[in-house]
Amino acid sequence: MRYSIATLLILFSGLNFANAQKFGYFDSEFVLSKMPEYGKAQSEIEQLAATWQKEIEEMQQKVDALYRTYQAEQVLLTEEMKKERMDEIKKKETELKDYQKKVFGYGGLYFLKKQELIKPLQDKIFDAVEKVAKSNRLAFVFDKSAELVIVYTDPRHDYTDFVLEELGLGDPNDKVK
Repeated sequence: MRYSIATLLILFSGLNFANAQKFGYFDSEFVLSKMPEYGKAQSEIEQLAATWQKEIEEMQQKVDALYRTYQAEQVLLTEEMKKERMDEIKKKETELKDYQKKVFGYGGLYFLKKQELIKPLQDKIFDAVEKVAKSNRLAFVFDKSAELVIVYTDPRHDYTDFVLEELGLGDPNDKVK
């Protein structure tokens, strides 16, 4: 009997500890949208992506032109000439695919530039979230705009405005909904 009472006390104290855990959430997309640096970074990334996309389209047009020329002249070419032309077309297609991968593939130039420009902003937000969490004694802070699915959120646990305030971006007239 003594052991069962001690076990129950340990269980209840554990439950009370779990219930005492405070949590909150914030909306990182909303916070980022309020940061002027984010708009500038997004603009720069979009301009670079457009430039790279244009280069890829130009390369594709050259490959297409080579293929059309080959199609038009095919009947006049010897087997060896046909093979040379097809090899050239395949080489250009490979160069195009390699360039696409280099620019837009995982770890490519687009990814690296985005990381270079956005990561410092995310770090800044993380630091602000950490300060808000410590000052409000929160054990957990969730990002409701991330892939974590939150089915219901009670607005009293929304700390987005505190994060904005910590970043110096707080506007009392512009509350998260």
